[in-house]
Amino acid sequence: MTDHFSKFSRSITSPPFGGYAITPDDGADLPTVTRALNVGVPGTVRATLLDGSDVTLHIGAGSLFPMRATRIWATGTTAGNLVGLY
Repeated sequence: MTDHFSKFSRSITSPPFGGYAITPDDGADLPTVTRALNVGVPGTVRATLLDGSDVTLHIGAGSLFPMRATRIWATGTTAGNLVGLY
């Protein structure tokens, strides 16, 4: 497959280039820090952000929410079908 943009450097403002399904977990960090979160089922998302702060966000379905998360907690998360993009 041809990637016409392969010669350009990636930055925080470029589109994500990878992703993975997220299962919220109170005991484990994500495998890769996210750049954005996609939510399939609306609800709350409790996350630890890159600076260590713990936040609870209310995110609608189909949203692509920019966030640098290191963990998505099971406790406090009601949203579903989460995808981390990096």
